[in-house]
Amino acid sequence: MNSSDITHKRILAISIPIILSNVTIPLLGLVDTAVIGQLGEVAPIGAVGIGALIISAIYWIFGFLRMGTTGLTAQAVGKKDSQEIVALLSRTLLIGISAGLILILTKDLIFWCAFKVSPASKEVEDLAYSYMKIRIYSAPAAISIFGILGWLIAQERTRMVLLLQIWMNGSNILLDFLFVIGFNWGVEGVALATVFAEISSFFLGILICRSAFIGSAWRSFYLVLNKKQISKMAVVNFDILIRSLFLQAAFILFMFLSSDINDNILAINQILLQFLSISAYALDGFAFSAEALIGQAFGAKSVASVRRVSIFAAFWALLAAIVLTLCFYFGSGFLIALMTTSDQLRETSKMYVYWVIMAPILAAPAFILDGIFIGATRTKDMRNCMVISFGIYCLAVWLLYEPFGNQGLWASLMVMFIVRAITLFVRYFSIEHLTDS
Repeated sequence: MNSSDITHKRILAISIPIILSNVTIPLLGLVDTAVIGQLGEVAPIGAVGIGALIISAIYWIFGFLRMGTTGLTAQAVGKKDSQEIVALLSRTLLIGISAGLILILTKDLIFWCAFKVSPASKEVEDLAYSYMKIRIYSAPAAISIFGILGWLIAQERTRMVLLLQIWMNGSNILLDFLFVIGFNWGVEGVALATVFAEISSFFLGILICRSAFIGSAWRSFYLVLNKKQISKMAVVNFDILIRSLFLQAAFILFMFLSSDINDNILAINQILLQFLSISAYALDGFAFSAEALIGQAFGAKSVASVRRVSIFAAFWALLAAIVLTLCFYFGSGFLIALMTTSDQLRETSKMYVYWVIMAPILAAPAFILDGIFIGATRTKDMRNCMVISFGIYCLAVWLLYEPFGNQGLWASLMVMFIVRAITLFVRYFSIEHLTDS
């Protein structure tokens, strides 16, 4: 790979389909809630909400499969190691299917533990269990899709990622209407719609990746189960998992302390966190482009390309962050009004909305640096920087929460974003050094 191969057009060609595919994700949750809400009962809405939250939390644990597969596959692309590219797809599918089958076998224990952590009324729990015991049967497909997406992103096939996401979420939405409104299957209908959507999307993903199954590399015992490669994949994925757990812990602590203030603050923070979700969906596109292209540049040992990708991806992420900040500044009132009809919540949220207005600019550097480190598979640095950032976040909460309440919570979250960016940037130059070695 030559540095001249890295262009703004190439960055955008990867990023834009990812951003568009991310738009379909919150839309699905909205339709799930709206469709089940047509039954006119409270319990089914709560059941779908809790059930989807628990299943999503379980699947979220395996999100490392997407990131780890992207970094490792991109490096194999950079090295032009076609056999390892194919073997990585088989390896990630093997992990995804095996993990899903284990979840199916242990579902009763998992659901029991989940309801102990997050109890609900008997009616809601019964309905949520009915929902989850159906949803869990698509676990092998759902987890494997993480790996398929990572494999496609690494090869810059993000239009296929968009196609896959549109199919999965689009078919889910259509089946929601058919099963719930048409057949009156209630909560079970919402679950079945998702199961069919995820399983069909898995087979569509296999069809998209069919070129990998033409030769014999995909089923070669020596290649797929190579101890050295499996060990490397395990280390990368474990580091990403630990990093993600600490990141999730930061938001859990944020929400726990929000509820400790009062119910109004909890509701306001839940609404304002949706602004961070929107930012994440937008900035993910540029982070993913960094993952794919940094991985290829790292595999090709091109320091100039690594630097050029980093600068170009950072430029577009910062530009997107500025646009988001302007949109939030002028449109935050409208967005908050869409999410709540409570005049009290709308009014009180004005005291805190400036935190999410500036959040995109403060968070963008960490997003891009995450993408750079994933592409270079410098996951140990990612893990360590996240642990340091979490520690400083906890220190900030300890210092700011008591005297400033919710303002202190939001300030602490912004401190974490800044520290993540600083700690990762300090380690960035080690990537350039390793690329050249």
